Amino acid sequence: MRIDAHHHLWDLGRRPQPWLKGDALEPINRTFALPELAPLLDAHDIAATVVVQSSSSLDETRELLAIARGSHGRIAGVVGWADLADPDGLPAVLTELAAAGPLVGIRHQIQDEADPQWLDRPDIRAGLRALGAAGLAYDLLVTPRELPAALAAVEELPEVRFVLDHAGKPPIAAGEWEPWAEQIAGIADHPNAMCKLSGLITEADWESWRPQDVLPYARHVLAAFGSDRVLFGSDWPVCTLAGRYSDVFALAEQATASLAPEEREAVLGGNAIRAYGLA
Repeated sequence: MRIDAHHHLWDLGRRPQPWLKGDALEPINRTFALPELAPLLDAHDIAATVVVQSSSSLDETRELLAIARGSHGRIAGVVGWADLADPDGLPAVLTELAAAGPLVGIRHQIQDEADPQWLDRPDIRAGLRALGAAGLAYDLLVTPRELPAALAAVEELPEVRFVLDHAGKPPIAAGEWEPWAEQIAGIADHPNAMCKLSGLITEADWESWRPQDVLPYARHVLAAFGSDRVLFGSDWPVCTLAGRYSDVFALAEQATASLAPEEREAVLGGNAIRAYGLA
């Protein structure tokens, strides 16, 4: 089964997305719903997806869970948002959300926090432990600036399943390699961490990127984590800033071309089932 382990949906008529600012993001400053994504999934034989939060909102998470419930299994999991800084209240919130739909993980826009050590805070660490106790994964949305704190969290919380989004946002457009490559290898040393091949074309030059600009970063992720801990994700519709859904999928196929067939299918689907405990 092929699974897109990372995409978004938002309805600007119901809920604003505060991060959608500026001319560069104008092409995606509109509503994106599942019926628009479905033909793209069908074209690539993708049977199910994981939808990921895009704002720090419990109400958005509830809406995504409701969409998943009504998707007839097309959306197999929701990575929502909950306040990790309230570890005492978090278990009750997670119980409520899990009763509303297929909640499989939690995410926060760490990259937008002023403090690059946000993950080191005692309240956040307690919130992460509550996620682990609830059997949920934590999606790490970080840039190289926050990767050291992400590595510390992965090291110190082996009971928590971490999924690194967008390969830690490597500086592809600048053509830089370190310290990102070493940081990725450090996180990959820990078996409680997995990594998504997602969001890479939007880290490259949106107008002029070529596969050879992106593939070295994707292949480094595969070499570091191994084919059993890497997940394919489209990052639709954000990916459309730099290319088409078919471009993203083609890159994943190129990056995994040297793998055995069963390893390739694991990256394209099976690993998402394990990472998120999908039914």
